[in-house]
Amino acid sequence: MNTKNTQHIALISVHGDPAIEIGKEEAGGQNVYVRQVGEALAKQGWQVDMFTRLSSSNQATIVEHTPGCRTIRLTAGPKAFVPRQEIFEYCGEFLTELLKFQEQSGIHYSIVHTNYWLSAWVGMEWKKRQSLIQLHTYHSLGAVKYESVETIPKIAATRLDIEKAVLETAERIVATSPQEQEHMRTLVSSKGDIDIIPCGTDIDRFGKINRLEARQKLGLSPENKIIFYVGRFDQRKGIETLVRAVGSSKLQGDPNLKLIIGGGSRPGEKDGMERDRIEGIVAELELQTITTFPGRIADELLPAYYAAADVCVVPSHYEPFGLVAIEAMASATPVVASDVGGLQFTVVSEETGLLAPPKDAGAFAAAIDRILSDHDWKNQLGLGARARVENMFSWNGVAHQLSQLYESLLEAKSENLATTSA
Repeated sequence: MNTKNTQHIALISVHGDPAIEIGKEEAGGQNVYVRQVGEALAKQGWQVDMFTRLSSSNQATIVEHTPGCRTIRLTAGPKAFVPRQEIFEYCGEFLTELLKFQEQSGIHYSIVHTNYWLSAWVGMEWKKRQSLIQLHTYHSLGAVKYESVETIPKIAATRLDIEKAVLETAERIVATSPQEQEHMRTLVSSKGDIDIIPCGTDIDRFGKINRLEARQKLGLSPENKIIFYVGRFDQRKGIETLVRAVGSSKLQGDPNLKLIIGGGSRPGEKDGMERDRIEGIVAELELQTITTFPGRIADELLPAYYAAADVCVVPSHYEPFGLVAIEAMASATPVVASDVGGLQFTVVSEETGLLAPPKDAGAFAAAIDRILSDHDWKNQLGLGARARVENMFSWNGVAHQLSQLYESLLEAKSENLATTSA
């Protein structure tokens, strides 16, 4: 049954704008996931509309990406950046604007794929009004997150209730790793249907430039031993662990040692304050001469940074998947990552990099030193990393699995309707 050419899919990502520059505040793995999945599904014949919240009066309300794939920004709350923990109060307005857009455009969406708990609520409320198939990807589980933070936000109870409800009522939950599926079962609910479909990366974009060419492009020396981090400035990302690991490295004193900490920040905002804190730790450990903060790395330069690095470090306190890890691996760069969540699935210790306990600077230092001290093994890990991504984590492969799932759910629904009406 080929339904794709006639079916419209709504991907909802209330706070994670698929069309925004990656690296800005609240712009990370989820934004990449939704955009890449949307474009890859459109290539396979689906009509894909990605709904998000308008966060600036300067933004276009509709952004056409590729044939059959566009981002639609809805006005919900102020036309300004709002931290994700404050967005829920605007989700009702978001749904109203979504229904209004649907009515005006005359489009019937047969599937809604929601992303993060804010979007889950929108999808569940939409289902109460129309006949829809809902799939959901969590991107982050409150039950896991709240175990690792000192202050539980007021919105926590609401989030936990919604995450449980969507697991129990959506036609399918898409977990990105076996570890995330296990967390859902043990921490959220034993009810609900879950499929495991990983996140992906663009294997044609990453891995097409070699280390020497990448370093020439970035003005880095062939002799440098480069440790690379890229991501948001957020305490949960564990950048402090990385900096303290470099501070205790046995390679301290090697003039070729370099630490690059990439990612955007806004002065005065939460991520800007975290960057200031990290810079303070760099100064405290007297690492200023070997550390650079390039800021938000342009999309066209990111593959070169990954390729130029000897090791990419992902020291997060928790990651349901970890896109940075597979982008680095696609670039044939070994990864040292926290032994948590989806990173246990993406990174195979001793084959594509090494895993270390989160928040353990000593263990991260030992892992980094081990890779940097053995050139041949480092290259072997890099080749293993690239091979793993090619085999498991291409976006086209991810979209193919999602497409098959969508079609099977549509077919099951059609059969149920036929049986009911018979």
